[in-house]
Amino acid sequence: MTTAGTYAPEPGAAPLPRMIAAQAALETKMLLRNGEQLLLTVVIPTLLLVLFSSVDIVDTGAGKAVDFLTPGILALAVMSTAFTGQAIATGFERRYGVLKRLASSPLPRWALMAAKTASVLVTEALQVILLTVIAFALGWSPHGNPFAVLLLLVLGTAAFSGLGLLMAGTLKAEATLAAANLVFLLLLVGGGVIVPLDKFPSGAQDVLGLLPISALSDGLRSVLQHGTSLPVGDLGILAVWAVVGLAVAGRFFRWE
Repeated sequence: MTTAGTYAPEPGAAPLPRMIAAQAALETKMLLRNGEQLLLTVVIPTLLLVLFSSVDIVDTGAGKAVDFLTPGILALAVMSTAFTGQAIATGFERRYGVLKRLASSPLPRWALMAAKTASVLVTEALQVILLTVIAFALGWSPHGNPFAVLLLLVLGTAAFSGLGLLMAGTLKAEATLAAANLVFLLLLVGGGVIVPLDKFPSGAQDVLGLLPISALSDGLRSVLQHGTSLPVGDLGILAVWAVVGLAVAGRFFRWE
């Protein structure tokens, strides 16, 4: 004779780390399935690296073009994911009420932002691996300290994430879409990614050098091309952008 078991329900939220991991996995899948985001994060940086490394269009100075271009393209990849892609995706999530519903779930708001950050980092890791493989195939010869490269990428991600969340949390979705793509194009041209900053007038160089994309491009180039141990100036600029951007985004971000 068998006896029926006793089942006692255990209502409640899952452990916080599990919720963050699940949300991060979902965010990553959504980002990688979005055609526009893949265009920004994978296709455009890859095409730019291959095209400008293979064809002598821009004067990149002494040495191989790929040695100059690869650090800038890595910086562009960080910006495309942490700023442009995140701003657009978050802006439309806010418009359609997704953020409002998620904010009322057991997942705390800070944990949601942590999940989005984890998704950005995973995507960037995939970008860096892909671009590095392509750059090596094109004859890239990197130098420098890997720790300095990692520190630059992390600070660059924080800086662009703050700016992207600020835009997504304060503007309408359509305005975010237009502004994020416009900023992407402007910084691609004037941020030292493909065209060296010394090609611009001296007055413009001083201003452009303070932009986060310029600091990230120049910092990565200093390490990977010239072997600098730690580009303190560029790290300082990125740290200021990261602190200010994230603080302002946290203060003015609107969930509805």
